[in-house]
Amino acid sequence: MKKTLLAVASISVAAFAYANTSSDSSELVSQQCKISAEAVSTLKGLRYGNTSIRKDVAGLINLNLKVQENKDAAQMTLNRMVDDQVNSASALEEKYCS
Repeated sequence: MKKTLLAVASISVAAFAYANTSSDSSELVSQQCKISAEAVSTLKGLRYGNTSIRKDVAGLINLNLKVQENKDAAQMTLNRMVDDQVNSASALEEKYCS
C-alpha cells in the first residue's frame, strides 16, 4: 500500500510539473517510463491481473503525455513490462527505460 501511494504521488507530481507544456520533452517521456515501471512493479506485487495493470497504467500515460506517438511508444513499452516475468521496478527501468 505504501508503494502504491508513492507511485500515485510521483505520478501526480510529474503530471502537475508538465501540465502546461504543449508537447512532450524527452525528460517527460523518460520520467513516464520510470513511473510506469514503478507502477507495474507495485501492481504486480499486489497481484493485480495483467489486464487491470494495463488499464490503470495506460490511463496514467494518457494523462501525462500529449503527443500521440509518445503515447503509443509508452503503451508498447508498458505491454512489454507487464508481460515480462521481472517484478522489480529497478530491473524494469533498466531493461525498458534505458
